[in-house]
Amino acid sequence: MLVDHHCHLDFPALAADRDGVLERAAAAGVGIMVTISTRIRRINEVLAIAETYPHIYCSVGTHPHNAHEELDIPVSEIVAIARHPKVVAIGEAGLDYFYDKSPREAQAQGFRKHIAAAREAGLPLVIHTRDADDDTAAILEDEMGKGAFTAVLHCFTGGMELASRGLALGLYVSFSGVITFRKSEALREIARAVPLDRLLVETDSPFLAPEPYRGKRNEPAYVAHTAAALGAVKGIGAAELADVTTANFHRLYSKVPKPAAVSP
Repeated sequence: MLVDHHCHLDFPALAADRDGVLERAAAAGVGIMVTISTRIRRINEVLAIAETYPHIYCSVGTHPHNAHEELDIPVSEIVAIARHPKVVAIGEAGLDYFYDKSPREAQAQGFRKHIAAAREAGLPLVIHTRDADDDTAAILEDEMGKGAFTAVLHCFTGGMELASRGLALGLYVSFSGVITFRKSEALREIARAVPLDRLLVETDSPFLAPEPYRGKRNEPAYVAHTAAALGAVKGIGAAELADVTTANFHRLYSKVPKPAAVSP
C-alpha cells in the first residue's frame, strides 16, 4: 500500500473530478490520503472531504502564502480544531521566499505559531519551505530547544544542509514528483543520503505531476511514479519502497489508524 500524505483534494482541479481521482488512486494502490489545509478559516472544506471518506484524513493550518491573513488565530484555536478525529497534522506552514506572497515577518510568526500548536497537540507539523533554507533551519532549531515536536519537510527541494539539519532534529523528508524530473539530480543525491526510515512520498497534487505526466494535472494515483523513482534512487524495488514509506507514515502520523491485518 502507498500513502499520499500531501494532496489538496479541495482545490478545484481535483474537486471537479473527485470520484475519478479517488478511483484511480485506489487502482494505483494508494490506501490513505491526507488532504492539506492552507487556510484555517476554510477548514470546514477539507474536513468535509475527510469526514466523507474513511481513508482520507486532513490537517489544519495556514500556508505561508496566506500567513498575514490569519495571524489573529490563536494557537488554542488550532489545537481545538486538531482534536477532531480526522485531523492528523498541523500545517502546512513555513517560509516561502520564492513567491514572497506574505511578508517574511508574518511567515515567521505564523511558522512559530504552528510549531507551538503541533507541540501542544502532539501532531506532526507539515513544513513548506522554498528558497528559505537558512531561516527555516534556524527557526526549527530554536523552536526544538523550547520543546520537542515532530515534523516533515514536505515536497523537499532544498539543499543538503537543510536536509541534514532537519534530520538531526528528528524530522522526516518527503519527496514529490520533482524527484523524477530530468534536471533533479542534485535532489536525487540528497534523497540517497536520507535514511530509509525518514523518507516519505507525496504528490502535492494538483501540482508537480511526475514524469511521464509532467505539465499535466497531478493526482494522488501518481504517487506510485514518485515511489518508483525514489526506490530506484535508494536501490530498492517499488514494493519495498511502498512498505517502508507507509511504515514511516504511520510512525509520524500516529493518529491515523493502521489498516487491519489481512488474514492469510
